[in-house]
Amino acid sequence: MSDTRSISTIAREVDSDWKKVSVYARPYLDTMYSLTSVNDSFCADSGHSVILYFLANASTWRGDTARRVKAELNKMVK
Repeated sequence: MSDTRSISTIAREVDSDWKKVSVYARPYLDTMYSLTSVNDSFCADSGHSVILYFLANASTWRGDTARRVKAELNKMVK
């Protein structure tokens, strides 16, 4: 059994920690709520690409939680 969290669970944590989500990251974060894993798709986008786009636009999210969650997401897309 895997200890990997679902992407939607991670999205909830991001929303609860990141008080002013970047307008550029918000569409990808909202999409993450509908994903379970990187193998899922949303319209024409793969879960993998949604995570990469989110990470590319989440540079203003900082702190311990941000570092931990970004590392978790990076591990998922490797």
